[in-house]
Amino acid sequence: MKEESLQQGLDSLKIECDAIRIMLEKLDRDAFGKAVDVLARVPRIMTCASGSSGIAAKKFAHSLCCIERGAMFMPPCEAVHGGLGGLKKEDAMVMVSRGGKTVELLPVIDVCREKGATLIAVTENLESPLAKAADIVLRLHIERESDKYNFMATSSFIATVALFDALLAALIEETGYTREMFGLIHPGGAVGEMLKKESK
Repeated sequence: MKEESLQQGLDSLKIECDAIRIMLEKLDRDAFGKAVDVLARVPRIMTCASGSSGIAAKKFAHSLCCIERGAMFMPPCEAVHGGLGGLKKEDAMVMVSRGGKTVELLPVIDVCREKGATLIAVTENLESPLAKAADIVLRLHIERESDKYNFMATSSFIATVALFDALLAALIEETGYTREMFGLIHPGGAVGEMLKKESK
């Protein structure tokens, strides 16, 4: 490996660490609290995004299911072909787009507003269609991506996942979710084995 290659890798780690630190320092606690309140009470939660943001949104939906909040990831392409029929007025939609104007998401935003579901936006652009349509905006603060050319979804992806993990941690506390409850729905894998041993 070239020395320059190692340096790029080390720089990437530092930049991504900084991205989470910046999110911590600039977190809008009022908006975060409102998002937690909504996600703790609604019967269903849908997440939607494209590309790397979609991967983060899908992981968040799975994490929500792990604490028994009814959630599902809806790919934009499926959403506009009938998938949004699963979204009701009393539900919440969590939508991610760094720029807030991803073309595939625009019709999804319109349907959310028409249905009256609570729209929670995760975006960096407060002037975007997504931010302006949202009921709650959780703002991303990305100084730069961590790759050499500053165009791969790296720091922005890490910051989004960290924000979702923060919401998850808050929801575990807010809803009183317990290890015993998790043990019931997670019998598989190493985690399941550990929880079984603890329950004996």
